[in-house]
Amino acid sequence: MLFLVFQVGQDRYALDTGTVAEVLPLIEITAIPLAPAGIAGLCNYHGVAVPVIDLNVLLIGRPAERRVNTRIVLVHYPDRTGAPRLLGLIAERATETVRRDPGDFVASGVTGRDTPYLGPVATDSRGLLQWVDAGALLPASVRDVLFAPAVER
Repeated sequence: MLFLVFQVGQDRYALDTGTVAEVLPLIEITAIPLAPAGIAGLCNYHGVAVPVIDLNVLLIGRPAERRVNTRIVLVHYPDRTGAPRLLGLIAERATETVRRDPGDFVASGVTGRDTPYLGPVATDSRGLLQWVDAGALLPASVRDVLFAPAVER
């Protein structure tokens, strides 16, 4: 299986590329007033407003650094009906892919009620690599705000 690797601080994480629609450079993001922590705003993707979250804020409480290798990773995210919607993830050092067998990832023995998106870990010569479940990144309340049905005016 192919994984996109990114970093948060010094730690490495992996997203299944089967959930990834596209990897973009860090483009302009429009802030959403009074948005919950971690919601960076909206980006324009081929004329569609796509919500964007900052993985650094979500995982360690500080914004991602604006670097050449910081990307917006567009993933297919299930809305409340299970329909796939685009969600942008700001991720530092999101420029590498690795091929790993899913069986290489094992339970860490540490679970967090507030971090259901953190999955099993694999090891390599550079240390630990933790699998992130993109479909579990947002609490239902935030998901429903970001992907509310459109209201006609």
